[in-house]
Amino acid sequence: MSTAEFAAFSDNAIMFASIVYVLAFLAHLAEWVALRALPVATREPALAGVGADLSGADVATATPPADSSEGGEVRVEMFGRIGLALTVLGCLLHFSGLVSRGLASDPVRVPWGNMYEFTLAGTFGVGVMYLVLMKRHHLRWMGVIVTGFLVVVLMLDQLVLYQDAGPLVPALHSYWLVIHVLAAVIASGAFAVGALALTLFLVKDRATRRGTVRDGGYLSRLPSLEALERVGYRVNAFGFPIWTFAALVAGPIWAEYAWGSYWNWDPKEVWAFITWVIYAAYLHARATAGWKGKAASVIALVGFASLLFNFVGINFFFGSGSQHSYAAPEPAAVVRTLE
Repeated sequence: MSTAEFAAFSDNAIMFASIVYVLAFLAHLAEWVALRALPVATREPALAGVGADLSGADVATATPPADSSEGGEVRVEMFGRIGLALTVLGCLLHFSGLVSRGLASDPVRVPWGNMYEFTLAGTFGVGVMYLVLMKRHHLRWMGVIVTGFLVVVLMLDQLVLYQDAGPLVPALHSYWLVIHVLAAVIASGAFAVGALALTLFLVKDRATRRGTVRDGGYLSRLPSLEALERVGYRVNAFGFPIWTFAALVAGPIWAEYAWGSYWNWDPKEVWAFITWVIYAAYLHARATAGWKGKAASVIALVGFASLLFNFVGINFFFGSGSQHSYAAPEPAAVVRTLE
């Protein structure tokens, strides 16, 4: 296949991956709708099947559902499995689109040389992170949120950040591109999953305090506040050392190789360090009794906002003054997309 054919294949694979993610989102939505139709007394056992974190509870001794609710539970499980299978299929298509994007360049390269490609890699990281951690941390209840997130981000990536496949700029001709960006992708995927979990924690916590959690609503069917907060903490704690390596080890080494200095006070370097400081503050706060829960979760979400600004804001607002300006889409391309 020619580079043009690989580029076309990549675009089509990402398009079909987006469609499959939409179908996965609808399947998970149908899962929750079917769960809502169950009698209240049978929802907790059903939640154990759709991935609620019931660690510490004796699920095996839970009251078995009544015969009248068995059909509803079968539908819940069926829609959940369909959503999970479609998410796996979407990730496979997503991966094929990433690989073919790298093959669409001459010479062949890794597929994360600009904002469009990094977003493709980052969203793939979110999907894989969710699938890897789903069974261990019982995350299937996040399926509707994760797939919805992937659909929205991929849509924006295609509409606003898209760039044609092409060779890398000279500064990116280094094996540190693979190491540094791959670590950043993994950490970003973990931080995104953690941010989604903590956002749900804060929303449910606020509704619980106000007494507005509606019986049978989405919030009432989520795991406990403690489980939501614990999942967010564990995923962020996993991503933090990887981000540390990406931002404070691999990044400076690559900067010295490309620009002759380990630290250049580049806006993206500075903001990557700010992001690291915020997440370090979150982990420290989470270990302090008075800051657990809501206060620590807010710090984590500020860290994720900082991560997003480092990725998008720096390139758009400081692009001309940053040595990472090669990552931003051409202004004319953005204007054409938005017209």
